[in-house]
Amino acid sequence: MDPSKRPWYMKGGTRRPYPAAKSHRTGRRLARLWPDEDAYDDRVTNQLMYVPTDYNKTGGDRPLKKIMVPHGMPEAKVGSDIFLQHRCPVNTCTIVRDNAEDADLILFKDYITHVGRRSPNQVWMLYFLECPYHTQSVKNAVINWTATYRRDSDIVAPYERWQYYDPSVTQISQSFNYAANKTKKVAWFVSNCHPRNQRMHYAKELSKYIQVDIYGTCGSLRCPRSQSQACFDMLDEDYKFYLAFENSNCKDYITEKFFVNGLGHNVLPIVMGAHPTDYARSAPYRSYIHVDEFESPKELAEYLHRLDRDDELYNSYFRWKGTGEFINTYFWCRVCAMLHDDRPPKFYKDVNEWWRGDGICTTTSWREHDSVRAGNSKNT
Repeated sequence: MDPSKRPWYMKGGTRRPYPAAKSHRTGRRLARLWPDEDAYDDRVTNQLMYVPTDYNKTGGDRPLKKIMVPHGMPEAKVGSDIFLQHRCPVNTCTIVRDNAEDADLILFKDYITHVGRRSPNQVWMLYFLECPYHTQSVKNAVINWTATYRRDSDIVAPYERWQYYDPSVTQISQSFNYAANKTKKVAWFVSNCHPRNQRMHYAKELSKYIQVDIYGTCGSLRCPRSQSQACFDMLDEDYKFYLAFENSNCKDYITEKFFVNGLGHNVLPIVMGAHPTDYARSAPYRSYIHVDEFESPKELAEYLHRLDRDDELYNSYFRWKGTGEFINTYFWCRVCAMLHDDRPPKFYKDVNEWWRGDGICTTTSWREHDSVRAGNSKNT
């Protein structure tokens, strides 16, 4: 794609959104912005390209929507600067830290504080970036919007967001041999030795069948965080595989362990964390290996040995490079744009159940979890 034709949120992109079109039949906007309008997409790019139909037509100064941040988020400076600096298509918002009763939206980051009675038509939004195991219980909280890494959040806030230049081109030939001169097999940088999933057990079982070098508190090798660049240079030069294992197996929970440590380097990530279908939706096509593709660590090791012997097969996992980029998702721009949508207010009946209810996380593998669920459904 010609860079000048790329949307404004991509590198070099200049294409700005037009005011949203409306249906001739219903009068409703056609842009799909909310989870119930498109359950299969994260709608991030739809929100980035949303401008209300009449937004640029009204004369005079438009009153600013007030977004109150009662605690945390030091980057949220009081005022409108962040919306103007980011060149948000919808920028008539301002951040405040007091007078909750006057706010259009109150953003609760990590936990809910008492801010008094909710004003009529005021939006309360819960903003979580950690997984359910590491976040506050929010029972009895009356929440309108959610902002989390989950794709079914109202405003999806992923750790990274991949965007193809052309959705029909997901693979291109590479001239670089990503296997060249690599003499070591699997590396893992890890410091949390007691996670909520079985990643330590899995890695140790895997190491019975293939070389696994564990750096950090949980292993015998050291590569200090103060020298992180040197550590990742070593990863690029010496290793073919990297364990991008999350500390919890939860829906859509895919962090920088995968996007930055894994895909950000010339190494093939082996992933554990979110469900295989979640990775398939969020990651570049054929850019990783999920542990649940295999019956056991032994079977995975056998496949890794095969990749180690076959440079062509190994390099096939890097054909995604150059087909797109990780975009800036401009969280504040999207919050502002959504506040200008004329959708009627919504409420979560039980936001705690939505966030950490049955099936959201599992302490076993997703392969085992799905098998048990399938068995239970047959018996009912």
